[in-house]
Amino acid sequence: MLYPPFRDVHRHGNDCDVVMNEHHSAPPAGKPKGPLDGIPFSVKDNFCTESMETTCASRMLKGYRPPYTATVVQKLLDQGAVLIGKTNLDEFAMGSGSTDGVFGPVQNPWSYSVQYRERAGADAGWTIAGGSSGGSAVAVAAQTSFFALGSDTGGSTRNPGALCGVVALKPTYGLLSRHGLIPLVNSMDVPGILTRSASDAATVLGVLQGLDKKDSTTIPPPATPTHLPEEIDVRKIRIGIPREYHAPGLSAETLSQWTRVADLFEREGASVEPVSLPHTQHSIVCYHVLCTAEVASNMARFDGLEYGHRSALEDSTEALYAATRHEAFNDVVRRRILAGNFFLLKRNYELYFMKAQKVRRLIAQDFARVFHGGVDVLLTPTTLTDAAPYRQFIQEDNRTRSTQEDVFTQPANMAGLPAVTVPTALSSRGLPIGLQLIGPALHDTRLLALAAWLQKRLCFPRLELAGTWAEPGDVGVAPGLQGALQGHT
Repeated sequence: MLYPPFRDVHRHGNDCDVVMNEHHSAPPAGKPKGPLDGIPFSVKDNFCTESMETTCASRMLKGYRPPYTATVVQKLLDQGAVLIGKTNLDEFAMGSGSTDGVFGPVQNPWSYSVQYRERAGADAGWTIAGGSSGGSAVAVAAQTSFFALGSDTGGSTRNPGALCGVVALKPTYGLLSRHGLIPLVNSMDVPGILTRSASDAATVLGVLQGLDKKDSTTIPPPATPTHLPEEIDVRKIRIGIPREYHAPGLSAETLSQWTRVADLFEREGASVEPVSLPHTQHSIVCYHVLCTAEVASNMARFDGLEYGHRSALEDSTEALYAATRHEAFNDVVRRRILAGNFFLLKRNYELYFMKAQKVRRLIAQDFARVFHGGVDVLLTPTTLTDAAPYRQFIQEDNRTRSTQEDVFTQPANMAGLPAVTVPTALSSRGLPIGLQLIGPALHDTRLLALAAWLQKRLCFPRLELAGTWAEPGDVGVAPGLQGALQGHT
């Protein structure tokens, strides 16, 4: 295995060479293709790439090579960035731990850090990376990529970003093209950006944003430049602290960091005030109704006829459909399809789906009211706790885990707002704790400027690898990571 967070990238070594040769031809002397020329990056394996497989970590798409490349990936290649691999995820991005894909669970690199081993003990088991973009977060945290792309439907970029100690941006809905991103929930999906600094995220955002004729939901980017100022005056900024985000299950350490950062803003002259988003307490329930309904619709295309896995059972068309989907989808995907079809039944459509849509509108109005009232940004937790041990995490079913892990992140998706998670400190176990900043639509760059200001003052520690990587599914420690980093970076 080349890099532990990747999914069998060694099988695509020749493909990676093709990417480098075809898309990174030497520019004229002194004329780089763009700000990312020569920079290695990785991409979550639900973005289409013509040069290599796109599987969504599912047997359903094993061996599938799309005839085109996702717009955001192509933009990076056109700028001279070098795609080094596809990263692991939960199957079809349905999960919050990156533990349910066909290639096995993703491991958090902080599980093998000096900080974790000293505090949790040398025999402590490895922890989850978060999801569903766990592979992308690990690639950045372990420094096998300068940046990575994920997708964010309900927090799938920010959740692993927080648990792996990196910056993760969910842009305004429509600012980045979704063309070539295999859809999960069309009305909420956005490409996400994972980097080690907010300024790097701004650079990548500047390359990726803009209209795309292949995606009718894209919107013109704001006229403001994406490069961040050296410093900002926080005395002119109003910070809102949502009362409703004091959710059950919030750990004392996460609450302590939330309070600490709010106090930091206040000491530096920012106005910090409590605000109310009354309908967000219902957001997680509405999110799962709407999410599963759109999942059921989007997964209908995978029938074994046009691409992907096809069952050998061909007694009838209906039997072929059923057998193909039973063989190639995991239990998580099948359950979400069933739940979505239930909510879309004629007798349930008005009762559940339409009511959830109405509450979604109220959630968006809550955010709009707060921002129109003069608040510039909201400060919230990103996750309830630091990363859970793998063995503990898998004791609960996927739906329960997602409900817990998405509670702070999915409201921004419901409202289409930009949000970024920033690593703040390590927990008592030596694992990252992240906090989230949420801003008004199209204020992505301003949000990143504030995130950069925060990073400078928090001085989050650097990952210091102490041991080596465990094999997927093994709670012990096995050799691998140090050699991979030394030999391939």
